[in-house]
Amino acid sequence: MMRPFVLWVIVGVLASTRAYGEDLPDVKSRTAVVIDRDTGAEIFSKDADDIRAIASTTKIFVALAVRKKGLDLDGWTEITKVDAKQARGGARTRLDVRRVFNNKDLLRAMLMASDNRAPTALGRAAGMTPDQLVAAMNDIAKDLHLERTKFTDPTGLRGNVSTAREMAIALRAALEDDVLREIMGSSFATVVGKGGKPKIGYGSTNQALVVHKYDVIGGKTGYTEAAGYCFVTAARFNGRDVVMTFLGAPGKSIRFADFNRVAEWLAKGAPGSKVTLVDTPVKRPKLKVSGDVRGRVAKSK
Repeated sequence: MMRPFVLWVIVGVLASTRAYGEDLPDVKSRTAVVIDRDTGAEIFSKDADDIRAIASTTKIFVALAVRKKGLDLDGWTEITKVDAKQARGGARTRLDVRRVFNNKDLLRAMLMASDNRAPTALGRAAGMTPDQLVAAMNDIAKDLHLERTKFTDPTGLRGNVSTAREMAIALRAALEDDVLREIMGSSFATVVGKGGKPKIGYGSTNQALVVHKYDVIGGKTGYTEAAGYCFVTAARFNGRDVVMTFLGAPGKSIRFADFNRVAEWLAKGAPGSKVTLVDTPVKRPKLKVSGDVRGRVAKSK
């Protein structure tokens, strides 16, 4: 069925002699990328294929792995000393050992507030040990053809690397899951333990989502000393969805300032970019995106 919508027409490869214009946003993060959510085509990039530590944006892959494994969203899981051990060195947790939580609520705790005890608890709920969960996360990366993404730890506190481009592709895949999209698009949730206690209010760490200045679909933040401040998110501009990654920002607020600079630029039509906006009736194809996309439309399945 043909229907009109704003098409990002790719010219970066078709007219390879064209360079980026001078009107591009001044992104401060070490690496960054903006891709079209439907096609996977590059709109903007800054060292997008450099390999970097990714901190808690890792948890996008945990969510994909446990969902693929068939996590029972209505089931309940107890927080154990294994989860506490895996979370050592991270931010303060609110999931106490021996407390029992609904699995969907554990997804909320992990994706919205990045609680480090949730990943291994979710892995166990899906029938996986911590090592098996890491293996499943690496399998997800292979499924998405992400050749520069590697995992050694389920929380993101130790190891784990990827690129801005490959993290954008991973979030793009996660947003195809209705459950994960709903969770990552929520600014606040109350998690209640089995028996009614404890009651924990979780606010999203996605500041761009919380302030509501732009139409933010959802995303994930992360920080470690090795990774710097990281942010991967999706938003809608001019009727089109884009996915953005910012890795290695030198300050907590700078990654969100980078988002705002890019968002303002996109809202103006992305002047000087590798794409132009054209009102054209087209058929939206079903597309497969791989880590090899470089400013071009991804191959059809």
